[in-house]
Amino acid sequence: MPDPTEPQPPDVPPAAADPDMEAMLRLAEAMAFAVAAPLTARALGHLLPEGADADAVLTALAARYAGRGVELAQVGGGWQFRTAPDLAARLRRVVQVPRRLPRVAMETLAIVAYHQPVTRPEIEEIRGAALSQATMDQLLEAGLIQPRGRKETPGRPTMWGTTPAFLAQFGLRDLRDLPRREDLFMEPPAQPMQPAQPPAADTPAEPPPDGPATESEP
Repeated sequence: MPDPTEPQPPDVPPAAADPDMEAMLRLAEAMAFAVAAPLTARALGHLLPEGADADAVLTALAARYAGRGVELAQVGGGWQFRTAPDLAARLRRVVQVPRRLPRVAMETLAIVAYHQPVTRPEIEEIRGAALSQATMDQLLEAGLIQPRGRKETPGRPTMWGTTPAFLAQFGLRDLRDLPRREDLFMEPPAQPMQPAQPPAADTPAEPPPDGPATESEP
């Protein structure tokens, strides 16, 4: 039985107790910081020793950063360092937020996200309005949409879909994390109107405050 008076060694995290695991964690940490897109387990696996479990390394790294100001989150089919969600409101006071897309671009992006692959004429049909090329160019320059081949119809129009950058920008792991369209467009049920109550037929009329009316004097 150890002597309680003797100083005990500090607790060592399980990952740090394994030098090989610690080295893989450092490598994954450096790679997640270095790449612009979310880091996938497949990409990390090319740098890890043969037989290493890249998914386990990334999960362990996420656990190490849990609760810190910067956390490793799953977005866009991979892992990416992001500021903690509970600090977002404070950071907006000093950090410049990127300019939001115009409303028409957001509407177009939402249609592409929920109906992909979708052609430009189909987008216009869903919106009920013409779509300018400038809007499509804006989404392309932002890296939010990309071509997905051509539809086998007359004219073979280009089909469009979203990109991994779209998932990363909106904090989604994959398209299954999109809110259901039913939840977005569902309206609360209208409250039924109460019919007006007619006056009771048997209720006698009340006399005027000054008593019954009298004939006027000639």
